[in-house]
Amino acid sequence: MPRRSAPLGTRSSTSTSELPSAARPASATGPVGPAAALAERLGLPVRDLELLEQALVHSSWLHEHRDAARGHNERLEFLGDVVVNLAISDALYEAHPSDDEGLLSTRRASIVSTTGLARLAGRIDLGALILLGEGEAQRGGRRRPSLLASAFEAVAGALYLDLGWERTRLWLVELAEPELSNDSPGVSLKSPKSRLQEHTQRRTGLRPEYRIIAASGPDHEKLFRIEVWIDGRPLGVGEGPSRRTAETAAATRALEELRRERAAAKSAASASGAASASDEEAAASSAPNVAIDEIAEIFSEPAVASRTRATSRRTPG
Repeated sequence: MPRRSAPLGTRSSTSTSELPSAARPASATGPVGPAAALAERLGLPVRDLELLEQALVHSSWLHEHRDAARGHNERLEFLGDVVVNLAISDALYEAHPSDDEGLLSTRRASIVSTTGLARLAGRIDLGALILLGEGEAQRGGRRRPSLLASAFEAVAGALYLDLGWERTRLWLVELAEPELSNDSPGVSLKSPKSRLQEHTQRRTGLRPEYRIIAASGPDHEKLFRIEVWIDGRPLGVGEGPSRRTAETAAATRALEELRRERAAAKSAASASGAASASDEEAAASSAPNVAIDEIAEIFSEPAVASRTRATSRRTPG
């Protein structure tokens, strides 16, 4: 049974003027195409450049060059998802022998989330080599986290098929070494939306409410402005080119506001000479809807209380 998608066919040199020279098909730039440039950048003994180049083909490019390729990178992305998750899980298991399942899952989610994979893609400047349609490129596709994350997984899938598990695993572990060796408590690894949701669910059993207060610009260049409400009051506003990005920014602002309220409550307690925990709780009542002990957990205590199993390979933010 064949293990990979069909290789790319002969490249057309049309409609590539909007792409960086390194990201144009090989036939348009001579012998050094995007796959060869990537292989050199990675320092790996890549044997199947056609397969690696297919990992760089976005569906938008294939739509504009139907006669130049036999497929895009989504099948390789499917395979690479498993490769990346297994490599990262194995490395975390070895690097953090005292962590329980919940904390290991949190660490893994911070690395294999859309944001985490886009960060890894940025370390090899993958965005400059992806073959995008002109419209997608003009909309800033080379900087879009979801697109970068998908292409990174496709590259991992191609390397696995070409070089095998051990070589690909070592490459992934070396690239993600800063995250793998991070000993920060689990709560600091979670996305702002996850941290804010955990706080509100402990307080009221409800989730934060995200409201769109503005959406401007043409469809391909939308700018969303979103406000997050907690306990019946607005706590943060965020902007971004997508709802998810704007919601993450709003959650970040809300956490900052909760931190300020916590600091103000502690300062009030100190000024009044309160020394006991009960006095501190009384001072906190001047900051409505803020639970000091719970906010402290959000920002400083390890998230060992959470035992929720990760249900998705990519978490928001």
